[in-house]
Amino acid sequence: MLSADALARIDREIAKYPPEWRRSAVMAALVIAQEEKKWLAPETLEFVAQYLGMPPVAVYEVATFYGMYDLAPVGRYKLSICTCLPCGLQGALAAADRLRERLGIGFGETTRDGLFTLKESECMGACASAPVLLVNDKRMLEGMTPERIDALLEELRRK
Repeated sequence: MLSADALARIDREIAKYPPEWRRSAVMAALVIAQEEKKWLAPETLEFVAQYLGMPPVAVYEVATFYGMYDLAPVGRYKLSICTCLPCGLQGALAAADRLRERLGIGFGETTRDGLFTLKESECMGACASAPVLLVNDKRMLEGMTPERIDALLEELRRK
């Protein structure tokens, strides 16, 4: 189900815990699986559960609780914007409106060309630099003005 490389990476995460606590590697295992598969299909979640020796429902609980896990296919660029109160007070709601307008989609949707998926996010811990946007769970951008949003979308479209 996962490549030998992905399994080796998961094994390295498992090795960080005592054998009886191998389940503690579930979050890292899900990140690795998602990086390889691009999203977490039910069969991938079940594979991770079996590999870690835990009930599938326990893996589903983790995958559905945290917003960083994608349980449906996403676009090439997943844009997550924090809309919590501190960010909202510093312009995140307007930034979210700008993203929805420019992309022509709402939260949880993907553009027709498959390029962008827009997600609403919980706190990213950068409230003083709001609005904050995360690209593909890896690249955090702060102070996202309308002009910076437009420039980012153009940059990503050119890639």
